[in-house]
Order: sequence, then structure tokens, then C-alpha cells
Amino acid sequence: MNEQVLDKLKVLAESAKYDVSCSSSGTTRKSQPGAIGSAAGWGICHSFTEDGRCVSLLKIMLTNHCIYDCAYCINRRSNDIKRATFTVQELIELTLEFYRRNYIEGLFLSSGVINNPDYTMERMIRVVKELRTVHRYNGYIHMKSIPGTSPELVSEAGKYADRLSVNIEIPKEHNLKLLAPEKDHQSVYRPMFYIQQGVSANTEERKRFRHAPRFAPAGQSTQMIIGATDESDKDILHLSSALYQRPSMKRVYYSGYIPINTNDSRLPVLKQAPLVRENRLYQADWLMRFYGFRVNEIVDDTFPDLDLEIDPKLTWALRHPEAFPIDLNKADYEMILRVPGIGVKSAKLIIVSRKHGKITSSMLKKIGVVMKRAQYFITCNELTSYTVNEVQPEYVRKVLTEKQRSRKEPDKRQLTILFPD
Repeated sequence: MNEQVLDKLKVLAESAKYDVSCSSSGTTRKSQPGAIGSAAGWGICHSFTEDGRCVSLLKIMLTNHCIYDCAYCINRRSNDIKRATFTVQELIELTLEFYRRNYIEGLFLSSGVINNPDYTMERMIRVVKELRTVHRYNGYIHMKSIPGTSPELVSEAGKYADRLSVNIEIPKEHNLKLLAPEKDHQSVYRPMFYIQQGVSANTEERKRFRHAPRFAPAGQSTQMIIGATDESDKDILHLSSALYQRPSMKRVYYSGYIPINTNDSRLPVLKQAPLVRENRLYQADWLMRFYGFRVNEIVDDTFPDLDLEIDPKLTWALRHPEAFPIDLNKADYEMILRVPGIGVKSAKLIIVSRKHGKITSSMLKKIGVVMKRAQYFITCNELTSYTVNEVQPEYVRKVLTEKQRSRKEPDKRQLTILFPD
């Protein structure tokens, strides 16, 4: 690798780090004779930074030059930062060289907008097209679709990329207009719609022609910046819930706003990114996708923001003590999933295990149930712990959020009242 390309790599990899939409592939591309690489269906290996962000793949920008001046972006036009642009050939060679050295298992390609969206998108497509058709690269490719791009280019990109994504960035349009006057939500939703159309048309085509080329087989994703504007968690999660109604939408990512442009009066004054809030949003998102929760059960007009002290599932359980305790030997799968301390895998194991005998507390521990949380919300054979209705939700919250237990001996009289022998 020559010195010039290395310098560009340092600049553009740094510029790309604020985009968190790196996920497992969700698609399979088998290794073929004469081809390079493969993509595993269960996903790509990842490493994570200290704040939990995914840093696997070769996450790189084509360029960090940009015609837009978005307040929240490090690459905005008015920022005095070092700029660089890869040629198409440089980026192709860099990807192949990194793959051959076993540094990466895939490519995540984004870009600032140069000249106009279509011009930028054309250059990005040239990279992924040549990787696929000339070098027969079968590894995972996640490619950003530039807002405002024409449908023809989105259709072309879907032929070569495993996943396409378009970032919403700011959940409400009037706030987007405040921080990024040159953008609007329509320019984002149109490419999203084109991707959805492409996936749907390809699904029908593959029903008729088994070996028809696939279009963006890992679907699409998007990202929202959290904390740069005044949206509540209710606003954010309602938008996410609506997006998940689209069959091609696989993931919504939440990126805590990182205060990088501190001299802009339109932005809030933060010492660090709101990582706890970001984490709670991911947990709420998980509840909607895998636990059967509706968005109105997680946030509503009374509680528009998520509790930062406890996770959304425990929050719901403490607000609805009337639903508990549930008998794990009789309750249905959907209700078992709502018990704090019981995940999807554990809930399925409980359903299978009780066909062969009564569920016991020792069995629950072996299954992987977190008993220190679940014990307040369940009953089973010999479980004698007091439930949330008997010790009150406030007490359960206090016990489960206590960060440091006192080293002093607990009051034996109080212990006898709450947990008699």
C-alpha cells in the first residue's frame, strides 16, 4: 500500500466512524471456484469499541468532501478538517488487499456528497460493481444509498450490495430543517421506497425463476441521531415502529449525538454522547422486534421517555403488577417473554421442558433465567419468593437498581418481614 493511499485511509476511516449501521449480514454468498471470499448467513464477526459501537468490516468513505452543511456532521462543508477522496480503483484494491490479509470480512461503504447525489452514487456503484463482476468478490457489502438518488441508481446498487441503507438522521422534519436546511425527509423516504420496491419485485421474480439474481438480499436499514434535537423517545420509537412495518426494513440504528461541532448554537451542549439513552432505545427496539411488545406499551403520553435507570421490559413489568405473578407451568409463550430475566431462548426452553415435567427453580437456573430479576414475577413448584404484588413494585425497583450493597449486616427484623424462613 503506497503512502498516499494510507494517508487517505486514515482520514476517511476516521470520517466514517460516526455511522453505526454495521450489522451482521443476514445473507449467504458461497465461495465459488475462481472467486474471492464468502458471506456467512449467520453474520459477520464483529469487534466493539468501549461504548459498544461496531467497528468490524472495512468501514470507509469514498470521500469526506460534502456539499451539505449539516450542523451535527463532522464532514460538513464549513468544517476545517483534512479532506480526502479515493479513486474507484484505489478503494477496490484496498478492499481486496485487506480481505486477502484476513483483516476484514466485508465492506461498509458510505460517502459525503460531491457535486450531487447521483454523481456520488454512480462512483460508489462502480466500486461495488467491479468488486462483484471483475474480481468476483463474494464477501458482504453494505452500501449507503445517498438521499435524493434516482430510482435507476438505487436499482443498480441493489444488484451488487447485500444491504442498502438510507439514514433518516433526525426523526422530525422540522428539526432536520433546523440542523440541515438543505435536506428533507422526502429525499430519504424516496430511496427507501425504491429499495422496498426492488426487494418486493425480486421476491416475486425468484418465485418464478429460482436462479434469478438477488436484490439487496439483506434488506435495508436506517439510522437516527439521538439527543441532537428535542424528540422524545415516544417520537423516535413510533417512527421506528412505522418503519418496521415495511417488509424490507431490517434494522433501525440509534446513534447518540456526539458533540463534535461545539461552536454551533443550534446544537445542545453535551459533555458526552447520551449512551445510556441510546442503549435503552436499542432495548426497546428489541422488545418490539422479538418480544411482541407494541410501541404504546413501552412509551405513551404519560411516560414519553424511557427510564434510564432500568430497562424497558422491567419498567413495563413494574407498571403492570396486576399481570403477575405468572405460573411458568401454565402461562403461554407470549406472557413468559414478558417476565424480566427471561429471554427468547429461555422462554422456548421453558415451553419445551414443561412437556416432560414440572418446572422448578433449579431447572430455571440451568435454562439461563436470571432469577434475581424473574423471582418477583413468577411462580412454579417450590418457588417461595415474595412476588411484586406482595413486596410492592417500589421495593423491587429499589432492590434491582441498588448498585452497591452495604457491607453492614442487614436488619434481621426487616429481613424476616420481607423474606421469612
